[in-house]
Amino acid sequence: MIRLRLLSAAALLAVAANAHASSLIVTTDAIVGALKATTDATSDATSSLRDNKIVRAARDDAASFVATDGAIRGVKLESAFEHIRQQAPQLDVSDAQLAQAILAI
Repeated sequence: MIRLRLLSAAALLAVAANAHASSLIVTTDAIVGALKATTDATSDATSSLRDNKIVRAARDDAASFVATDGAIRGVKLESAFEHIRQQAPQLDVSDAQLAQAILAI
């Protein structure tokens, strides 16, 4: 009887471990897929903005904005923020993130 219980417990543990591993794989695949979609959207948006004169002209203002934690907001930077948000309304990012992205371009 004890042997049957031990075998049953071992079988349940094996099934539970297998289910846990497969749900981890599904969750990981979902997260990676969502991250890839976000990266692709961001990459497409930044690659089209990389050559934009409005965005390139705002680099100095973006540097000031980042260096002062948002205290200095130049006119060129505000124009670039407006332009980026019109061109890529799907991007849900803060001004600080946009300023950092402008510096990275």
